[in-house]
Amino acid sequence: MAKVERFAFHVPSLEELAGVLQKGLKENFADAQVSVVDCPDLTQEPFKFPAKGICGKPRIADVGGVPYLIPLVQKEKVYDLNTVAKDIELPGAFILGAGAVSSKILGVNAELIPIVQTKSEKKPAVNGSYIAQINPADKGCLLEKYSSKYTDCEFGLLANLYASEGKPGKVIEVKANGRTGELNFVSCLRQTLEKHYGEKPVGMGGTFIIQKGKAKIHIMPPEFSTCPLNTDEDVNNWLKFFEMKAPLICQPVIVSRDPGFDLRVEHTHCFSHHGEGGHYHQDTSPDSVQYLGYFQPAELLFRIDRPQETHLVGRD
Repeated sequence: MAKVERFAFHVPSLEELAGVLQKGLKENFADAQVSVVDCPDLTQEPFKFPAKGICGKPRIADVGGVPYLIPLVQKEKVYDLNTVAKDIELPGAFILGAGAVSSKILGVNAELIPIVQTKSEKKPAVNGSYIAQINPADKGCLLEKYSSKYTDCEFGLLANLYASEGKPGKVIEVKANGRTGELNFVSCLRQTLEKHYGEKPVGMGGTFIIQKGKAKIHIMPPEFSTCPLNTDEDVNNWLKFFEMKAPLICQPVIVSRDPGFDLRVEHTHCFSHHGEGGHYHQDTSPDSVQYLGYFQPAELLFRIDRPQETHLVGRD
């Protein structure tokens, strides 16, 4: 059994959060508007998620960690999203986020974009996840629906997950256009929260669309590194970077500051309906970029199977 640690986040009201985020975004974007709205129906285009919303008992799970991937991989670290849902005391949870595939299932290493309505006593799991891997044919991006080849809900090594009951409800809508600062969209949101709330950690998750522009995205190679990756430079030389075009649908998991659980404080994976996806770093078209997002603050943090030996390499 993986060890599960639990922590209660500071949970501001949606109205307060909207005001804080708008102020922070305006320092990094030419135009930013943040408001409280009804969550759009996420079963519809462009999301096509298996649940209607991101509301109801919102929580964040940080499972495993980068130290299980680098300096050298620990392939035996395999997890299941249905088990995670039970570990976070929300069986049947709707889960979004960013993680790595189970190489035991795929036979290779790849990025997982988890989008899963986990199984409950009444219903089987609905897996709407995507996999982004390096295409063996042309070394480009190969994006596939997980369920087109596999029937499980496994993942490997690490994942940052936002979970809820998947219900409709009030959420924070974020619109930001024209990046004027250095920070990417997710870092701007997180650092704004950290600056405002300080010692009180705030967690947040949901989904956003890069509606216009292009973005820098990485995909891990199919083969794990056989020589130790000891620095961020080693990691970046190992990863494969691409410029991908909008629209990209992204799943961010954000924690304003680590309350001592060796967290990855921000992690975002994305997919598209035009065959591109992976790990989001930054938009590459600051003048034309447009973001539209829907977020919910999390009530609880669950740290599952925290690595005993840790480091801060490869957390970007």
